[in-house]
Amino acid sequence: MTDPISSTAIRARFAAAMSDMYRQEVPLYGDLLDIVSRVNAAVLAAEPALRAALEEAGELARLDAERHGAIRVGTAQELSALRRVFAVMGMAPVGYYDLSVAGVPVHSTAFRPIDSEALRANPFRVFTSLLRLDLIADTDLRAQAASILAGRRILSDRAMELVALHEERGGLSDAQASEFVDEVLDTFRWHARAIVDRTSYDRLNAAHRLIADIVSFRGPHINHLTPRTLDIDAAQQAMHDRGMAAKDVVEGPPRRAVPILLRQTSFKALDESIGFVDDLGQTTGSHTARFGEIEQRGVALTPAGRALYDACLDRARGAQGSQGADYMDRLAAAFSAMPDDIVALRRDGLAYFRYSATPTGVGALAGEAGDGADVEAWIDAGWIRADPITYEDFLPVSAAGIFQSNLEGREQAAYAAHSAQAQFEQALGAPVADPFALYAAEEAASRAAAIAALRGA
Repeated sequence: MTDPISSTAIRARFAAAMSDMYRQEVPLYGDLLDIVSRVNAAVLAAEPALRAALEEAGELARLDAERHGAIRVGTAQELSALRRVFAVMGMAPVGYYDLSVAGVPVHSTAFRPIDSEALRANPFRVFTSLLRLDLIADTDLRAQAASILAGRRILSDRAMELVALHEERGGLSDAQASEFVDEVLDTFRWHARAIVDRTSYDRLNAAHRLIADIVSFRGPHINHLTPRTLDIDAAQQAMHDRGMAAKDVVEGPPRRAVPILLRQTSFKALDESIGFVDDLGQTTGSHTARFGEIEQRGVALTPAGRALYDACLDRARGAQGSQGADYMDRLAAAFSAMPDDIVALRRDGLAYFRYSATPTGVGALAGEAGDGADVEAWIDAGWIRADPITYEDFLPVSAAGIFQSNLEGREQAAYAAHSAQAQFEQALGAPVADPFALYAAEEAASRAAAIAALRGA
């Protein structure tokens, strides 16, 4: 084999191919890309300091290429196979998300790069949900769904041959990587013909629209792709201006001077024509699943920061977990308890930062022995800079809110059974990484490297 192509290069190639495919399948996605491009350009032009900070932190170069996608699978075998597929692209399962608490019968993880350099090169992520058959109350329907899923294969033989080749040889050639992208991309295409009859589809849909979406088709079609914006409020207004059926409320924290975690908005899912196995080639039904989403990412919060965030969110939602007409005002009031200053977030231990020695500081402490370090004083002196670490993951409440808003709120509020991380990891065939541990390790490594650089070590 010639020199193998890097996992980052394969990931970038796949992300671009996925974006092109989805733009063809859902033209409104192209409108979203245009909105995000215009909003980002306007923000960068109006805020040169932000542009400089993003460029210094390595965030600017990745901005236009940044996407996350979302898929839903039905079985442990499908989830485990996709884990191996995403590993070829340098993507590992990070975090466990239980969406049953919001009435969505799935639990999920996010496949993404975990190395900081890989993230800066291409941060493509795929939020991947597994159907929880145990939450289907009707035992006959549960058995039928399991039988349907057992009879399908979502990945081609050639795709899995290339995965095995990558695992055996530690890489793929350029030609093999291109073939891999084409084969895997086919798994996520939209197929307008269901693999079930109309009666079965209606029963699955009555149980929950996501159950019908997962079980009724030949594979886990991509249900949205999400570009990253620097001003989600401006992007949402632009969606309304173009006549898109955008959400009224942005999911996540309120607008702040220092963005934290993740904010998301979307337009409602499309109603698409489909055919069934018993309709003799005719298109006799419709299906609602695929939608468009935009996100704005902020700084990753520490466990202490996340606890404060959750408390603020609970206070805004109230005892009934309600949003309502005055929700954004209540949200802003509740989040007044969260410092909206980058220095305070760092000094209070609420957010994660990446440290680096500045040209001014390099050599200032050359040869000095000892482990003591007054990093705050060195930051004040301009010897060390602290850049916020971008949040690379997802919010369970926001994820569930996006799901529910696109289902028109018809589903039940919650299921009796909730978190099942051990069950999910068994299906996955591997543990999910702890996102807090990843951010903490990156912060600690950068801090040690900055100190060593100042001392000339």
